[in-house]
Amino acid sequence: MLSSWGVKFDGFDVEAEPARKRDLEPFGIPRVPATIVGDRVVHGWNPKALAELVGARYEERTQLAPAELARRLDAVLVATQRAIRQVPREQLGMKAPGRDRTVRQLGFHVFRVSASFVDTREQGHLSEHWFEESPPVEMADGEAIAQHGETVRRRVAAYCARPGWCDGMVSTYYGPQSAHDFMERTTWHAAQHLRQIYWLLDRMGVQAESPLADAEFDGLPLPIEVWS
Repeated sequence: MLSSWGVKFDGFDVEAEPARKRDLEPFGIPRVPATIVGDRVVHGWNPKALAELVGARYEERTQLAPAELARRLDAVLVATQRAIRQVPREQLGMKAPGRDRTVRQLGFHVFRVSASFVDTREQGHLSEHWFEESPPVEMADGEAIAQHGETVRRRVAAYCARPGWCDGMVSTYYGPQSAHDFMERTTWHAAQHLRQIYWLLDRMGVQAESPLADAEFDGLPLPIEVWS
């Protein structure tokens, strides 16, 4: 987002440079994303506050409706299942340059991110620790991760069919957020990691089977870069 505003910045990947987490400690921030300018900080996904922080012009955009976000997320989960099944077992430990998460972990993470919406609504708070979870040892190949993903997909779909499923506010580790904003964040977060899986498949020399159409990404506030 900063790049799209023409803002120059120093970006750090705390997976590749864990020591950088110490930069967050004075602000009491448990995990990224965070943007720091001097003694001011914006934690989490808050484009308007981020624009104010860096002095950029912010224009309100039309947000996709909850029902459409649910449909988009479902499409992302189906596509992720399809993509992770294509990863050869011997390539499941592959990482992107400068990243510490394997493609196996990345596939699992897409489903954990998606399940976190339901978990947050049912348990009352989004925990930062959920996003740090790794797949259990029994999920040793793409097929096992995809099967887990189908369980998550059905759970999310069932929740999103309930009356009022996206009403009200939620509590998160980066502060209160409307359920609508949180659902949008969940959807684009999962979609961004799907883009990264496609990137890794390409580096393996594997052509993604029936990749998600570009139109399914339209209207989501995705970063320009695949690895941002």
